[in-house]
Amino acid sequence: MIDRAEPTSSPAAPSPWNIANALTVLRILLVPVFLILLLADGGQDVTMRWWALAVFLLAMATDKVDGDLARKYNLITDFGKIADPIADKSLMAAALIGLALIAEIPWWVPVIILVRELGITVLRFFMIRTAVMPASRGGKIKTVLQTVAIGLFLLLFPLAAVIPDPAASVLLVVAWVILIAAIIVTVVTGIDYCLQAAKLAKGENRD
Repeated sequence: MIDRAEPTSSPAAPSPWNIANALTVLRILLVPVFLILLLADGGQDVTMRWWALAVFLLAMATDKVDGDLARKYNLITDFGKIADPIADKSLMAAALIGLALIAEIPWWVPVIILVRELGITVLRFFMIRTAVMPASRGGKIKTVLQTVAIGLFLLLFPLAAVIPDPAASVLLVVAWVILIAAIIVTVVTGIDYCLQAAKLAKGENRD
């Protein structure tokens, strides 16, 4: 007897119009809102600084939630793959540049971090033609350290108005320790990506 069973069809690709992508778009839209709040009155408006911190934390929360939703409910789309890193890097760039503009961190900090981020993004783009570069093991640690450090620097000014000076000084030291750790991990993971790319390119040339 001839088996006439119908061939199984592959599952339909998820629509880009989903909640995970909506949260990613929201994060992108929050970037200019955050920057306006941070830079209000040269960064000296305590109320606006609290709001800037709240918007930053909200935006970072959407980064966690949209990723979880996309994986749990199979909402991963090509749009999300492109928009999510753009949203993340835009928020980090806005925070670092904004803090430098109001002189709360020196300019060399955003220069080092953003040059690394841009460089690795460009490197990944060119390596797509040969092989997919796996995520660095320290990538998540880098993101956590950067987020905590930026959050603390955003908190310093408004919190200094309501806590004793010694406590504010301790918080400043903690913020700097975490920021330096973030910079070190950022540079190390950047070097790791470059080494991965070199190995992949060497293997491609041998083929």
